[in-house]
Amino acid sequence: MASGITVRPAAADDADAIWSVLQPVFRAGQTYCVPRDITREAALADWHAPPFSVFVAEDAQSRILGTSHVGANRPGGGDHVANASFATAPEARGQGVASALCAHALDWAAGQGFRAMQFNFVVATNTGAIRLWTAHGFQTLCRLPGAFRHPAEGFVDALVMFRPL
Repeated sequence: MASGITVRPAAADDADAIWSVLQPVFRAGQTYCVPRDITREAALADWHAPPFSVFVAEDAQSRILGTSHVGANRPGGGDHVANASFATAPEARGQGVASALCAHALDWAAGQGFRAMQFNFVVATNTGAIRLWTAHGFQTLCRLPGAFRHPAEGFVDALVMFRPL
């Protein structure tokens, strides 16, 4: 984990802090296939929806700087492959929060018996995330041409990334 960053399961009273992380990411519309005007309630319900477990990353002062959710990518025959999503507060970017969340997600998923982790839709313009996921052992398996409508760049590619656990 990055120095001073700890990851723990989210608690019910973390909802406001989680929303404060998710809201600017979702409003920007550059990395998630979520309506930019999604409500707080809908965003939190989606983030906490089964089969996902939610985690938060906090600094030494217990300030929540990021969040993740991790769970089965698909049910039934695909439930041995994990999926995860991550969000970092804008003011905490570049401080190792996403890396700590990713390392935690990989460890947690392996501990739950998952055999691999897959990211279904990494927006190709999100180069920092792609660099980070690659550093954590993910490979790009395919590129989906023009699959994401970026608010500034227009139609851009999305990547499917994968790594065994």
